[in-house]
Amino acid sequence: MPNRNTSALAVENVHLSYGSGPAAAAVLRGITAAFSPGELTLLMGPSGSGKTSLLSVLGCILRPDSGEVHVLGEAAARLGEDARTLIRRRRIGFVFQAFRVFESLTARENVALALELAGFRRRERLARADAVLTELGLQSRLHRKPKELSGGEKQRVALARAIVHNPPIVLADEPTASLDTESGLKVAALLRHIAETQKRIVVVVSHDERLRVFAHRCLHILDGRILEEKQ
Repeated sequence: MPNRNTSALAVENVHLSYGSGPAAAAVLRGITAAFSPGELTLLMGPSGSGKTSLLSVLGCILRPDSGEVHVLGEAAARLGEDARTLIRRRRIGFVFQAFRVFESLTARENVALALELAGFRRRERLARADAVLTELGLQSRLHRKPKELSGGEKQRVALARAIVHNPPIVLADEPTASLDTESGLKVAALLRHIAETQKRIVVVVSHDERLRVFAHRCLHILDGRILEEKQ
């Protein structure tokens, strides 16, 4: 069982099914796991194993059928949708495979947009966007639109957008799947760097075995259960 005193993000005996009645399909079967600041945890397993569903439960996108989800001291599985939305907005940064950047906006505008809903004034939004993009090596790409960026650069813009509001938790779903080898390894190295230097919880779903070298630990998931954990 996760130690609630030391783990900032944890699930306890989580079950999740899609559908209802005889057609219900179980995707998570009693998952228990804990995640701590300063660590990059890799979730691996074949397609349909439940790893993306687990990431969605950790990110308060999906509510489990049963079990507990602890997010920075909050029993998130018991909260209403409005409260869960606030957790997602303030405490969690999401990185996706498909970048999800706006083609009509520059790199800095894409990142600054993440701060608009939080009420930051335009000058501060842009200043923060510039700072985090520079930290990720994109200082020469601030005013470029996505069509002028490589796949690796677009994923770094997406990563900058995920962390610009300083969330303690970063969740990434196949963040290197659309990238070439060199770009993918650079993004993986950045995710580890963010975990270690900024003491964030970073959880990454991936099929890519090459990412193991960047992980502090790896959870292998099969048929909705954690099969093994490797350091």
